[in-house]
Amino acid sequence: MEMQKKLLLDIKDLKVHFNIAQKSAWPWTKPLTLKAVDGVDIRLFEGETLGVVGESGCGKSTFARAIIGLVEATAGNVVWLGSDLTTLDHKAMRETRKDIQMIFQDPLASLNPRMTVGEIIAEPLKAYFPTMPADDVKALVREMMTKVGLLPNVINRYPHEFSGGQCQRIGIARALIMKPKLIICDEPVSALDVSIQAQVVNLLKSLQKEMGLSLIFIAHDLSVVKHISDRVLVMYLGNAVEMGEASALFSDPKHPYTKALMSAVPIPDPDLERNKHIELLEGELPSPMNPPSGCVFRTRCPVASAECAQQKPQLSGGDIHSVSCLNVH
Repeated sequence: MEMQKKLLLDIKDLKVHFNIAQKSAWPWTKPLTLKAVDGVDIRLFEGETLGVVGESGCGKSTFARAIIGLVEATAGNVVWLGSDLTTLDHKAMRETRKDIQMIFQDPLASLNPRMTVGEIIAEPLKAYFPTMPADDVKALVREMMTKVGLLPNVINRYPHEFSGGQCQRIGIARALIMKPKLIICDEPVSALDVSIQAQVVNLLKSLQKEMGLSLIFIAHDLSVVKHISDRVLVMYLGNAVEMGEASALFSDPKHPYTKALMSAVPIPDPDLERNKHIELLEGELPSPMNPPSGCVFRTRCPVASAECAQQKPQLSGGDIHSVSCLNVH
């Protein structure tokens, strides 16, 4: 009998709203509210990979940054190993960050150009263990460089001397040097060539197995998400519209938005690609400062009803496959 995996992260009704000042002559004019994330629930277990997908502007990156505290949550709870991160003070949150690290989208921009590779990877060690001997720091850095596929003899080179894929490996090494439990990957392969994307994704899978990592993997490329994820969360305009095991969600998408995303995925077979049906979405993406009432997807939904304008649907259907739609069961 398979043992129940340990629950690491339990997010309940997470909201991230921003106040946007209006261009007005009147100083008392109230600011507009931009609802970047508007009530998302997820649970993440030990050793699991959760893929997060959705079009640009749907709140994926804001959601990820709110988990780690880079963006302040407006409401909701982010419970990490029993502690609510939204209530921790600076000192306690700094201690927690040893276990939660992040890999960013632009590999070169996320590295300090004035620091060598060795200094970049060693930076977390020096922040948390300032009295660690230099030789021990250097040995750990060289060990981590080898793990991510970098030659230790390039330890004194600078980021501009490396390719995009190599810079991303440096970022991965920096994230892993503290041996965290969770890595949040914010579109880590979107700026890389296709062949390099595969190398980085396979590297992450290998390191996950070796180090027992959990991953939150954000991406636009659904093929990559399918390859790496155990479960997938689909977001639209700051809301969760569908979530489930990757095999169930990709083989039988329920929500009209998910179906539209899936239909846009290229098929390697030219005949199948030429004859496949693409479900195009009508209309423009609504503004997160003025989202539709009820279901936020209803203005572009082919199966929307009058009820959709009155009631906001919630994810329902169970752990294997749940959908947020009043007209899909």
